[in-house]
Amino acid sequence: MKVLPSTSPYLIRAIYEWCSDASQTPYLSVRVSDASNVPMEHAQNGEIVLNIGAGATRDLRIDNEAITFSARFNGSSREVYVSIKDVKGIFSRESGQGLAFDLEDSAKEENSNIEEKKLVDPVQISSRNRLKIVK
Repeated sequence: MKVLPSTSPYLIRAIYEWCSDASQTPYLSVRVSDASNVPMEHAQNGEIVLNIGAGATRDLRIDNEAITFSARFNGSSREVYVSIKDVKGIFSRESGQGLAFDLEDSAKEENSNIEEKKLVDPVQISSRNRLKIVK
């Protein structure tokens, strides 16, 4: 069975585009973890909220694995890397509308995909369970 990609990056891109079209400011809520590189001095309670609007970022890229951009924090330019798995939500600053993601469900989904891969892996099938040609 083919493992489908996560819908999260596609939804993040859609809300980002909606915010831009509506002249709203897109904000990203991010869980702080080792998988992401964010300015830790601005994080509170294991979370950071980032303005990812066109006026606040440079070279913004939202791909299927991560969100990357350059931004200024206290006057100094920083490179930011946010793993898609750490995104808690994306929303408009002005209206509060957006999407929230359940990080626990994404971790469970990732684990089930790993287990699924283990079941399908032909290397783990014993010779007794393989198909045989019968004449």
